[in-house]
Amino acid sequence: MKTFILGGGCFWCLDAVYQKTKGVSSVVSGYIGGHLPNPDYYSVCSGMTGHAEVVAVTFDENTIPAETVLDMFFALHDPTTPNRQGYDVGTQYRSSMFYVDDDEKVLFEDAIVRNQSLWDRPIVTEVTRASEFYPAEEFHQNYYAKNPQAGYCHVIINPKLAKARKYYSAWLDS
Repeated sequence: MKTFILGGGCFWCLDAVYQKTKGVSSVVSGYIGGHLPNPDYYSVCSGMTGHAEVVAVTFDENTIPAETVLDMFFALHDPTTPNRQGYDVGTQYRSSMFYVDDDEKVLFEDAIVRNQSLWDRPIVTEVTRASEFYPAEEFHQNYYAKNPQAGYCHVIINPKLAKARKYYSAWLDS
């Protein structure tokens, strides 16, 4: 099993898609990359802790290639806007990838190069060594599955799920 820590705006969006991805055994929403120990949602949302909202995606490389997991990441958010995803603005929403070793860093950098041709503007995704990962509060875990009728799910997450189904249907559970 392999785990990638990826930030692409609000963690609910990435969580919703990766929860439905074949070969993914776990998705944990959380915070990483800041200076305050044990951050909570409100402190991270203040933009003062330096943390990014991320998901830790654990998957079986024998079922889904690491490159596919990363290509999905670049399809699910706009990696060309620093500190912003749609209406979500702040450093906590930055496009980011947190690596645990040099091999993973190279894999992440290669994914940026591979996906740049899909975007008119330069990809600004941060590639940073992973620091301590803090799981988000239970309310944020598997948010979409627990709150499918919420307005945010209809307006923001459903279009991302539709995009994922369009390009990655072979990798998604129905």
